[in-house]
Amino acid sequence: MDLGLNGVHVLVTGASGGIGLATARLFLKQGAKVSCHYRSNPSTLGALSAEFSAANVQSVQADLTQESEVQRMFDAASGAFGPVQVVIVNHGYWPPEDVPVARMTLAQWNATIATDLTSTFLVLRAFLRGLERASAAARDSAAIVMIGSTAGKFGEAGHADYAASKSAMMYGLTMSLKNEIVKIAPRGRVNCVAPGWVRTPMAASALEDPSVVYQALATTPLRKVAEPEDIASQVVILSSSSVSGHVTGQVILVEGGMEGRLLNKPEDVVV
Repeated sequence: MDLGLNGVHVLVTGASGGIGLATARLFLKQGAKVSCHYRSNPSTLGALSAEFSAANVQSVQADLTQESEVQRMFDAASGAFGPVQVVIVNHGYWPPEDVPVARMTLAQWNATIATDLTSTFLVLRAFLRGLERASAAARDSAAIVMIGSTAGKFGEAGHADYAASKSAMMYGLTMSLKNEIVKIAPRGRVNCVAPGWVRTPMAASALEDPSVVYQALATTPLRKVAEPEDIASQVVILSSSSVSGHVTGQVILVEGGMEGRLLNKPEDVVV
C-alpha cells in the first residue's frame, strides 16, 4: 500500500533507540526523507546510512531540554531536506529506580519533567513555527505523532514523574494541539501512540527478570512483549495523510489488550 510518504520530510526524535530506530527505518522504506535525532550516541544510526541513500537520511544532534539546541536541530534538518512536515516525538527517559512520591526529590521530579515533557513542548513549538513558514503544499502533509505510554493511562507506582509526563502528552497536549495545528495547517493532525512494555535496549535488563515479565503480562490477553516494529508501524500509519487523513486527537494504545496493573500478589490479599 502506498502511504503517500514518498519525499515527505520526517523528523524522529530519539531515533537512536529501539522504537525510534525502527520508526526511522520504516519511514525510509516508504521513501520519506528522515532526520534522525540523537542526544549523545549516534552509533546505531550508522546502519541506516549504510542501508539507505544519504540523500534521504541524516543524523542531527541536540539536547532537547535546551531551547537553543532544539531550534538548531530544526534549522539543520530543514537546511538539508526542507521544512519538517511530520514530527515523531519519541525521545524520553524512564528513571530505572522505583521511587514513591513520598520519597522523590524535587530534583528528580524536575529532571524527568524537563527531559520528557518540557522538551516535548520545545520540539512541538519549533515544529509549528516552522510550519508557519512552510509552503501550502508542505503543510498539507503536516502531522504530529507523540509516543506516550501505558503509564500515562494506568499510572505506575514508583514512577509518578514519568507517568505524569506521559499523561500530559497523551491527553493535555494531544487534545489541545489537534485544535491548534489546523490554524496553521488546515489538514494537520495530532495523534499519540502509547505502548506498554516493548523489547528495547532500555527495557532489556528489566525484562530479564521473570517477575517483571509476569507483572507486565498478567493482564495482557496477547501474553507477549511488543517489538519496536509493532510500535513503528502504528506511528507510520498515523503519519500518513493518505490512510489516516481523517484521524486526529487519538491515543492509540499498543499494549496487547492490557487491562491494568497487577498490584497485589496472592500473599498481599487477606480474604
